[in-house]
Parts: sequence; C-alpha cells; structure tokens
Amino acid sequence: QASSFDLELIEKLSRESALEVRATGAHWTFTPNIDVARDARWGRTGETFGEDPYLVTRMGVATIKGYQGENCLGSDVALACAKHLIAGSEPSNGTNAAPMDVSERTLREVYLPPYKAAVEEAGVFTLMAAHNELNGVPCHADKWMMTDIMRGEYGFNGFIVSDWMDVERIKELHCVAPTLKEAYRETVEAGLDMHMHGPEFADAVIELVNEKELPMSRVDDAVSKILTAKFKLGLFENPYIDEKKVSQVLFSAEHRETALEMARKSIVLLKNDNNLLPLDGDRYKKVFVTGPNADNQTILGDWAFEQPDSCVTTVIEGLRMVSPQTDFDFFPFATNLRTMEMSRVLQAKDRARKADLAIVVVGENSMRYMWKDKTCGENVDRYELSLVGLQQQLVEEIYATGVPTIVVLVNGRPLGTEWIAENIPALVEVWEPGSFGGQAVAEILYGKVNPEAKLPITIPRSAGQVQTYYNHKQTSKWFPYGTGKSINLFEFGYGLNYASFEFSPVK
Repeated sequence: QASSFDLELIEKLSRESALEVRATGAHWTFTPNIDVARDARWGRTGETFGEDPYLVTRMGVATIKGYQGENCLGSDVALACAKHLIAGSEPSNGTNAAPMDVSERTLREVYLPPYKAAVEEAGVFTLMAAHNELNGVPCHADKWMMTDIMRGEYGFNGFIVSDWMDVERIKELHCVAPTLKEAYRETVEAGLDMHMHGPEFADAVIELVNEKELPMSRVDDAVSKILTAKFKLGLFENPYIDEKKVSQVLFSAEHRETALEMARKSIVLLKNDNNLLPLDGDRYKKVFVTGPNADNQTILGDWAFEQPDSCVTTVIEGLRMVSPQTDFDFFPFATNLRTMEMSRVLQAKDRARKADLAIVVVGENSMRYMWKDKTCGENVDRYELSLVGLQQQLVEEIYATGVPTIVVLVNGRPLGTEWIAENIPALVEVWEPGSFGGQAVAEILYGKVNPEAKLPITIPRSAGQVQTYYNHKQTSKWFPYGTGKSINLFEFGYGLNYASFEFSPVK
C-alpha cells in the first residue's frame, strides 16, 4: 500500500474493509501498524508503511479515517487500532520483541509522530502496546508512554489493549514482576485498559481492587472507554447482523476493483534494461514461467486464511488471463523454499532453453497456515536477506541459458538480491499484492498498466548494511565499507515506469 503513495486510495480501501468487517459481525480491526520499519531483518516489516515517519504518519491517518469515519459513529464503521506502542520495529538484533534502547529525541522525531497524528488528527479509538521493552521498561508496563504521553500530552480518549499474552510476559519473559498478579497490577496501573487474552486477569483485578492495590477509579476509567466504544458502534441498539446482506458486501465487485487498483499501484519496477518491458506478445510467443511464488497464495501476505482458489489470481493465472495468445510453459515448485531440490532446478533450466523468454517468480513465503514453511511474517525474522533455498541458483541457471529473463519478487521485506539486480535485465518488486496481484503483475509486464509505484523503504545489498533508511545522519555514512559497495541496492522513493522524458531549458 505504501508504495502507491496514494492517500485517497488507502482511505477508500480502508472504508470498504470496514464495511466487510461489520458485515461479518466483527467491530474492530488490529490495523494500522504504524511502526516505522528500520530493520529489514524484522519479519513484520511487510505489515508497516515503511521507513519514513512522515509517510507512515500520512498512511496511518488515511487508514484510520477510512475505518472509523469522522467520529467512529454508527453501524458502518469499525474501530481502528494503532500499533505497536512503541519502537519494536528497530529491534536490536532484528528479531521480533527484542529490547529497544532509544533516546527520547529519536522517539519524538521518528517513532511518536505517527501516534501523535493518529490520536490528534484521526481520532483513533484504540492503541495496542508492543511486545518489546523500551529503555529497560516492558511496553505493557510503561506508564510514561501509555498514560503520560498518549493520554496526557496527546489527549487520547480511547482504550489501550495488550498484545497477545504480553501482560503475562512482564513476569515470565521480562522478569520485572515476581507474580502474575503483580504483573496485572503493573499493567493496569500503567494505563492498559483491556487484556487481549488471559483467563486469570479479571479475577486478579477484582482481588487487587478489594486489597486496595488498584483504585476502583482506574478500573472504572478502563471499562468506561470500552463501553463508550460499544455505544459509538451502536451495539447496544443493534447487536446483530443481517446474514442475508453478508454475501452482498464481502468481496463485492466494487471492493474487488479497489483491490485490483491497489495492486496495480503497489508494484515497483526496479530495473528494465534495453526496454525489455513492456513485453511484446508478438515477439515472445513461447514464455517459460517458473519459481516457488508463481502459483500460490503468498501474494496475500501474513495474517490471511487460505482462500478459495476462485478468489485469488496467482501470477501464472494472471499471465494467461492478460496474454491469452501466448504459449506459457509453467514449471511449478513447492511452497517450502528450504527444501528445493537441485534436480528440479536443472529440469527447469532444460525447459527454459526452449522458450523465447523466461519469467522467474521468487521471494518469500508468508503463508501463516503453512507455519513450518514460512520465511517471512510475524516471528519469522532473518539474520541475512538473501533468497531462501535454491531460488538464487534457479535464477542463475535460467539466466545461463541465454534466454531473456525477468525476475518477479513476491516478498514482505526488502531482499538483498545484488546479483540479480546487476545481471538480470528486468526486475519487478511486487511485494504481497493481494487477491488480484497476479493480474496486476501481468498487466504491468505486458504494458496494460504503466507502473507508477515507488519504494517506501530502502533495499540494502545485504543485512550487513542495516540500518539503511534514507534520512540518516550524514555521519552514519562517513566512511565506506572496506569490502563491497557502500551504496544501497535501491533507494527510498525509487521506481521506474515506461514513460519517456525529455528535459528542455527551464523558463
């Protein structure tokens, strides 16, 4: 979404998503993630709007307004949830929930601006605390952040919810509470209003109030915010849905068109030597297509259930749809990138020799319901950013045939594909483009749509370049690396298209 830089479209798709949320009987969504992503090793990078505080802020505001409307009132809006409070998107070792030590200046210049705007400008009604600790304090017990800043400085008037089981981790993982009961006291006193999950929480809070360890006013304050949300959503007057209308709203024609438009505007053309793209269907009549991500649902990204095949257009399906006159020879690979076999790679190479052109679709696997196969997404962090398994070898073997080759990347984080960027003539970053991603990819490859997306995050050559964000302090790039190139692979804001430009003298 962030690659589009299109705030109106973000608000529109969020508005439509709210209608689908409410149609099913839900009332709340755990989005937007307004973490500022500063480390591509972090598996949740793809949930964010990238590395720039200003872009993240504007995208977050547009998302919240789309879901909540102006005042979050009525039966056609859904509660948004700005998350995760705070700074977990630059973990010390690239892994989710790792500790974060950061100055207050950096907090206020980089990580807090999206929250400030979410509260003051968009009126977000819920916030979620982060897994990590901030400067030695677990975020779920951070009164300075939840109460002093969010409520005191910014005027937040909604409720704050925990992330999954993170209240218990105050004791079990962070080890700053001797008992679970004390962890519950710390988090409620700090400003948490709702526990996402925890069977013992309610009973413990009652005991703490009776023992005068927690003031009743703090409980009343938390409960009042939750009840206010239910009143605003109209749940007391009309708690039920009309099941007959569900099919009219879910995946409606209008919503499908928005999803397709978003996919078209999110695909970034990174390289196009000798104008290989857009493809000439008359010239390339036999096209070889292969790669683990050419025909699966990883285009939906993390946090998606497996969908009916009829609801998802994969890359190979999109190619056949957009260019029906082309003879596509498809060679599939399994979804588990770690278990690719060299014999299959060599078979693909032999098949490629017979084609006029090759399209290789590689990247990562974010499919949550295939947890053991995942290489990207929540709690799937990386210490290096190369292609997993034999995907790099697949690209190199196809390229070695001499057949013109296009690489399509499907992934939720920037990948260090230096060899591909330097050798393959055409490279397209499609991220995780959703239900109609395959159609959008094909439309761009064949010139039906002019690519217009730009990178919302820097792509490094390798994990060794982290941190790589564009608005760095000058001194962080003072000296070059002793080996390899010091410049990034692709910079923030980069993106090609098919248009031609001529610069004449300026008047």
